[in-house]
Amino acid sequence: MKQFEIQNVKDTRSGFGAGLSELGKTNPKVVALCADLTGSLKMDAFQKDHPERFFQVGIAEANMMGVAAGLTIGGLIPFTGTFANFSTGRVYDQIRQSIAYSGKNVKICASHAGVTLGEDGATHQILEDIGLMKMLPGMVVINPCDFNQTKAATIAIAEYDGPVYLRFGRPAVPNFTAADQKFEIGKALMLNEGTDVSIFATGHLVWKAIEAGHLLAEKGINAEIINIHTIKPLDRQAILESVSKTKCVVTAEEHQLNGGLGDSICQLLSREMPLPIEMVGVNDSFGESGTPDELMKKYDLEAQNIVDAALKAISRK
Repeated sequence: MKQFEIQNVKDTRSGFGAGLSELGKTNPKVVALCADLTGSLKMDAFQKDHPERFFQVGIAEANMMGVAAGLTIGGLIPFTGTFANFSTGRVYDQIRQSIAYSGKNVKICASHAGVTLGEDGATHQILEDIGLMKMLPGMVVINPCDFNQTKAATIAIAEYDGPVYLRFGRPAVPNFTAADQKFEIGKALMLNEGTDVSIFATGHLVWKAIEAGHLLAEKGINAEIINIHTIKPLDRQAILESVSKTKCVVTAEEHQLNGGLGDSICQLLSREMPLPIEMVGVNDSFGESGTPDELMKKYDLEAQNIVDAALKAISRK
């Protein structure tokens, strides 16, 4: 099992802030809108350096989406910022009608996703957002794994012409991907080549998958671990090439099992290559208040849960 060096432990929302700040200096078409959560979204640097391109819309998320759609008509590239729950569930009609339906070049940037939002509780911990957004025709859905990858993804989506949903979070997580990486939309990343089971992970669960890989190696199991940072468009080729070798699959995500990464991979494999698959995610439940670590444990989102799923998938070959 390959060893990964942790450069530091940082929150992915800070990666978004760093990427947005860099875009502010290099791309004059980029503008930013925030719904009264500038500090939480780490948009402070952009606001300070480019006040003429920063719009504080207040607690009016639906209006923010409409304004963002309008700004694209003049050739600008708007990045909206608020919590994932308010970026999707609260404003789904506006996104569908004003952004997705007309293919507007809006970047919907969503922090505090999943149960790792923690103590704010179930009303803020959206676990359905990936499903909501990936069902919209033409919407790209990205869920990076660490600070560096989130920064790179933020920069990359400014070059993509069309609506994008970029999902990230609040907790500090291991930062292990390259600082100088070039982010490619729709291109899965091989983290560890293996022969016994394919583990496809996204977001905060990527590091958990790496930890699981080490635990499986202690049992003599060689896991192939792939970072699926782009859930839509899905890297079909990378997935099919991996499972054609390993013959069984585990998916891992901080999201509902219904509508998430595992759901997308199941659809692909049911058509192209049916084989045993186990999914690690939240099973038809809302979250609740607690620390991120407590909630990851309660909702079976730990490395050991990925190990258990891998052993079950292998036993079903």
